[in-house]
Amino acid sequence: MRNSPAGAAPGGVAQASYAEPFGALLAPVPMRTAGQRIAERLVTAIALGEFEPGQRLPTERELSATLEVSRTTVREALQRLQAAGYVTTRRGRGGGTFIHTGAGPSSDEMIKRTLDPAWDELTELLDYRRLVEAQIARTAAERRSDADIDAIRRAVGEYAHATGRDARRLADHALHQAIARATHNSRLVDLSARIRREVGLGFDAEPFTPGMRQRALRQHPTLAKAVIAGDPARAARLAASHFSLTEDMLTELHARLHLRSGGETDARSQGE
Repeated sequence: MRNSPAGAAPGGVAQASYAEPFGALLAPVPMRTAGQRIAERLVTAIALGEFEPGQRLPTERELSATLEVSRTTVREALQRLQAAGYVTTRRGRGGGTFIHTGAGPSSDEMIKRTLDPAWDELTELLDYRRLVEAQIARTAAERRSDADIDAIRRAVGEYAHATGRDARRLADHALHQAIARATHNSRLVDLSARIRREVGLGFDAEPFTPGMRQRALRQHPTLAKAVIAGDPARAARLAASHFSLTEDMLTELHARLHLRSGGETDARSQGE
């Protein structure tokens, strides 16, 4: 039996033929750090209007506790945001980290830089929330009591009359918690609140635009009526539609930015 050449596998097949494809598969994979992921979500949140220019972010200690990460991770995220010009840091009394109010990247540019890396993760989370909230509404319609009906009606009215960004967000949260409590399942109440915090990166903050406010003003009463009337199928359908607001806005922005990027690429190609 002949000896195989040096570096060859039995049967005369060179090991290099095996090594080459594996070498490509085992190439280093760039990994996003926790600090980078938090920075990306914060930039997207700023661009979508979850935080207002000039708004003070929680302290490093508070962010660490809220996001359940180390202060080192929070520090990395804030340093990335500051280096990119999205936040400014002020020292002394009244100091802290603030959303930048001066000239800087436009909202479209900010989203374009940060939305793609986290797109699958974010849309999966929003889809999960829509499915969960639909089930919560269905169950609430099946189990609501007279006391729940009173609480839901009161919450709808308070949202309609709420003035100011923060008051409206609190009223929106109170309404959906009232519907969740109508399930008479504390785990569903906690799950609804937890998903909201996750979508808002721990700040209980939802993207806000005047258009979304108007849609919510129309959708809240119809959703509440379905729950109050004890119509589980309609309540679930309306909840799914209502909780697609953020996802629809993100999808529209994502498509628009990609279309714009493609047009800019074509224009550059034609100019060359």
